[in-house]
Amino acid sequence: MTDAEARLTRCFLAAFPGLKREQIASASVQTVEKWDSVATVTLVALIEEEFGIQIDLEALDRLDSYRTILDYLNALPGA
Repeated sequence: MTDAEARLTRCFLAAFPGLKREQIASASVQTVEKWDSVATVTLVALIEEEFGIQIDLEALDRLDSYRTILDYLNALPGA
């Protein structure tokens, strides 16, 4: 597990406390029942704080899974 994966996993665990660690890598809007608009805002705030970034609002609609968020983070300059 990379540093980014470990940090993102912590964000997911904080945003979705009922989610098991082994479920996180496959977590998405479709697979996590409690992933709604409020959970998205919470998750984004946690990620922004953890990584010291500001997520582009235009990117939010495509950041709908652990994998797409990790890909987004890895594509940032300096990642």
